[in-house]
Amino acid sequence: MKTVGYAAQSSESPLAPFNFVRRVLRSNDVAMEVLYCGVCHSDLHTAHNDWGWTTYPIVPGHEIVGRVTAIGSDVTRYKLGDTVAVGCMVDSCQTCDQCHKGEEQLCREGNTGTYCGLDRITQEPTQGGYSKHLVVREEFVLRVPETLDLAKVAPLLCAGITTYSPLRTWNVVPGSRVGVIGLGGLGHMAVKLAAGMGAKVTVLSRSKDKTADALALGAEQLLVSADIDAMDKAQSSFDLIIDTVPVKHDLNPYVPLLDVDGTLVIVGQVGPMEEQNTVSMLLGRRRIAGSPIGGIRETQEMLDFCAQKNILPDCEMIHMDQINEAFERMERSDVRYRFVIDMASLPVPDTLVV
Repeated sequence: MKTVGYAAQSSESPLAPFNFVRRVLRSNDVAMEVLYCGVCHSDLHTAHNDWGWTTYPIVPGHEIVGRVTAIGSDVTRYKLGDTVAVGCMVDSCQTCDQCHKGEEQLCREGNTGTYCGLDRITQEPTQGGYSKHLVVREEFVLRVPETLDLAKVAPLLCAGITTYSPLRTWNVVPGSRVGVIGLGGLGHMAVKLAAGMGAKVTVLSRSKDKTADALALGAEQLLVSADIDAMDKAQSSFDLIIDTVPVKHDLNPYVPLLDVDGTLVIVGQVGPMEEQNTVSMLLGRRRIAGSPIGGIRETQEMLDFCAQKNILPDCEMIHMDQINEAFERMERSDVRYRFVIDMASLPVPDTLVV
């Protein structure tokens, strides 16, 4: 399948139109036209090779909403015209213990990323949703509930599941005390989802500037992390803290805020952190953990939960040719709270030269 997308050709180059070929439809594949694609901080990091594993050219995008245009002969879950979604992975071994548990994100052989991965059969590089068409193994396609606004669904496929999964893993229930560090794309979803579960949510921020936003999103209060007295008074007051900050930072001020057996979960930063003092961990039996995305079953559960509770990200719609400006604005934290690309803005030439 010939298609067109936007790709980075190097770590320094801007994203630009790119003609390429999607794989031939296999018997268990679903092909779709991409309708909307969210813009994730991971897209920016990958395009710039900040993590050191990018291969070029790279078409980012792993928050994808589309319409089914073709199915393989063995596909039973979807039909032509269905509205579907794809998140951060498009395949896994399907045979290991983690895959059998529905935890494909933790596949023992490694899951196949929607972009910057390698096809498990052909070893061709995978390319993401900043494109007009996508071909995905049936097991990694998700059903979009009819009641959700399609223009806002896409960020749920990464930001949504990344914050929903730790809330479920650490058993958040009505009355749980949840802190959220950072109020960006991930943080605002953590607040909405935790509040939707009935938790008492506190946003932790460096200043009080985002207090109104935090309360509007469902938090009960904002705790200023630079206020030493307020932080001291808040010690032992959280069961779970979700840390969404995507850069290296110091966790030492936050760990004492956990109650006995409390957990601080890192979902934002990929890479080194500041040196950790273990005293508050030992004395309170507190934990620091990490969490990636969830599995396919949990992601579908998250979509259904969002439909039930009418939870959607706050989005700014952009055209495909605005992506480089969007990347620059993301680096300045100038977005409330998630960009979504209207893929109808990506023209398809009558004849694609590949």
